[in-house]
Amino acid sequence: MERIVAARMAFTTAADTKVALAVAVARNAGYSGFQESLSVTAGGEAVPLTELSDHHGGRFHYMEFAEPTDVLVEYAATVTGFALPEQPGLMELIRYVRPSRYAESDRLLPTAYAEFGGLQGQELLHAVRNWVFSELRYVSGSSRGTDGAVETLLHRRGVCRDFAHLAISLLRSQNVPARLAAVYAPGLSPMDFHAVAEAYINGAWHVIDATGLAPRESMLRISAGRDSSDTAFLSTVGGSLSLQELRVTAIVSGELPEEDPAKLVTLQ
Repeated sequence: MERIVAARMAFTTAADTKVALAVAVARNAGYSGFQESLSVTAGGEAVPLTELSDHHGGRFHYMEFAEPTDVLVEYAATVTGFALPEQPGLMELIRYVRPSRYAESDRLLPTAYAEFGGLQGQELLHAVRNWVFSELRYVSGSSRGTDGAVETLLHRRGVCRDFAHLAISLLRSQNVPARLAAVYAPGLSPMDFHAVAEAYINGAWHVIDATGLAPRESMLRISAGRDSSDTAFLSTVGGSLSLQELRVTAIVSGELPEEDPAKLVTLQ
């Protein structure tokens, strides 16, 4: 499979602002072809970037702005083939079964046991996915950046990250390691960056997308972590900025895979 993705964004910084950007496709082994370009300019001049390696092949690009600046970011990648499956260590599996900032699995323990007690493995994954899909409504702009899984469940609505946080929390409550992945998602409408959950069962990480908005087999990983606090596509590490423009595209050459919610799928 060949996937072609791109992102363009413009933002304005305040003085003395430090920015972490996560739009590049994760560099994992196994792809038969990988071409990409990243341009960051301010006032027509190239901005110095520092590339930082993160977990699971993710890459952040760090930049600093001493003065208020208008910044333009343009990224494009063409990726052919599929990445090799990850082999997690024990510490990683421990990390992803713990509660985290937006995935409060400890607070949702009673709900998880009431709804999914006795279920394991693939049966549990499908039950959680279908329950979140049926309990929440996807409403653009309906959640705040500070909302976690508990708020999402109370409000019964959210966007992709909210669906993922709730699924992650319910799985962790059942002692299943689960994490959030930021992805490019061909077929997503309206097109944007997308967030999905991944759960570790049967010796592999499997994708759960309770929104059902895009086929999982064509998704392409950008980053992964405990929750969206680890995977934001744009964040400040000092100072502030205002986002002026964001455009994301993601397509495959040929036909999109047909999504089957009952099928186990890994991010490749």
